[in-house]
Amino acid sequence: MEKYSRLPAIISLYMRDVIVIGSATSDVFLKTSLPKIEWDCPFGKAVVLPLGEKMSAEGIVFTSGGNAMNASVTFRRQKLKTAAVMRVGSDEAGRSVMARLDHEGIDRKLSRFIPDIPTSYSAIFLEDGERSIVNFKGAGEIIDSSAIDSKKMKAKWWYVSLPGKSYILLPKIIREANKAGARIALNPTGYHIKKGKDSLIKSLKGIDALIVNESEAAEITGIPWSDSKAVFKKLDILVDGIAAVTSGSAGCSVSDGFNIYKAGIFKERKFIDRTGAGDAFGSGFIAGLIKKGWAPGESSPEDISYAIRLGSANASSVVEQIGASEGALRDWEFNDLRFRKLDINISKLKK
Repeated sequence: MEKYSRLPAIISLYMRDVIVIGSATSDVFLKTSLPKIEWDCPFGKAVVLPLGEKMSAEGIVFTSGGNAMNASVTFRRQKLKTAAVMRVGSDEAGRSVMARLDHEGIDRKLSRFIPDIPTSYSAIFLEDGERSIVNFKGAGEIIDSSAIDSKKMKAKWWYVSLPGKSYILLPKIIREANKAGARIALNPTGYHIKKGKDSLIKSLKGIDALIVNESEAAEITGIPWSDSKAVFKKLDILVDGIAAVTSGSAGCSVSDGFNIYKAGIFKERKFIDRTGAGDAFGSGFIAGLIKKGWAPGESSPEDISYAIRLGSANASSVVEQIGASEGALRDWEFNDLRFRKLDINISKLKK
């Protein structure tokens, strides 16, 4: 189990930059060289674990993950005052996750231990940078209505990625964020889009920033990503703020309602582990918007480009290390020469 020194975060309730709402997991990464077979999945192959056999791992790393943990680490390393709303079990794994928050300087006053339910846990098998994940949902999905209270959640932004059935809280989150005077960034899970699509679409008008991948954008709009222009036209109708769509190694596309921004990626020095790359881009992008003081209707190409560059740099840094947030950039690391320039094509949005 990972161990961190306990350095309590002392952050005023009324001085937060961002509150992150989502999941936390205890993760174990196993570096393996397992046999592979052809399989009907995105990569066309599957690793084989023969029943009844004992297989060897070449390396092991214990750490923590989950979308709320991953995003919180990015925000805090960018020197933003950050709090997390997450749930863990009353077990050693849960204590380790909470210690990670303390170690990173993330306020955990809004996070809770849940008795009698184990902490969410993931076993990740690494094969040449790609991974297969076996996940136990556990306490990480136990976020209920009582967790959302505008009086206790004063912040400039709420960053939301709701695990499991907690997606039903989105309408309340929007209402409470409005009471708290907070902007909302939403990175919906695949489960949220699959199970709560109609409610999600109705809620998008209350969202200031939406971050999805291209398949999720296609699912939300009902338009294949091959017609990306039509996808963005629909997203601009659904979302009053900004919409960012990631395309893996092809980069990202962003619409702020005025312009379309298309960017590639920063080439990683060495591709180690893809885990957490999506969370790294989303939280890095929103960190850029927060640092630039972005608001809907007040976009400048320079501010949006900065946010894209920070999100892309953060994602590239994360895949260079094992773990979903170990490689998250610190604010001074973003000043490295390798991250100074990213080709971003900006074109006027055609209404």
